[in-house]
Amino acid sequence: MTIIESEKVQIAKPLAEVFAFLGNANNHEKLMPESIYNWSSTEDECKFTIQNMAKLELKISERDPAGKIVIIPSVKAPFDIQIEWILTEQANGCTAQMNIHADLNPFIKMMAVGPLTKLVNHQVQALLASN
Repeated sequence: MTIIESEKVQIAKPLAEVFAFLGNANNHEKLMPESIYNWSSTEDECKFTIQNMAKLELKISERDPAGKIVIIPSVKAPFDIQIEWILTEQANGCTAQMNIHADLNPFIKMMAVGPLTKLVNHQVQALLASN
């Protein structure tokens, strides 16, 4: 299992407010890079295409108000993947980190780790900028 972790970012908003934002899949479009198109979403699911790569359909499978949101494929993906948002309460807001757990074979790992690392860091920076 490959684990890709974003940097932790400090957000000057209460954990509950950031959790509510991330717990709605409609809001995740605001966190995506420009290479994402054909976006459609509901509160629980989103569908989109990654330029020159694949079409993904994801759903929020777990919402733990203590600070964890888990997102998994809603249809068969090219490999097993789980995305986690981990929020931690702080005195002046909260910290946020995005992790991807992916079952990548060595060939796919060589090609995918770089773009996935860019994605997680882009998303936490976009979350920071939007809050």
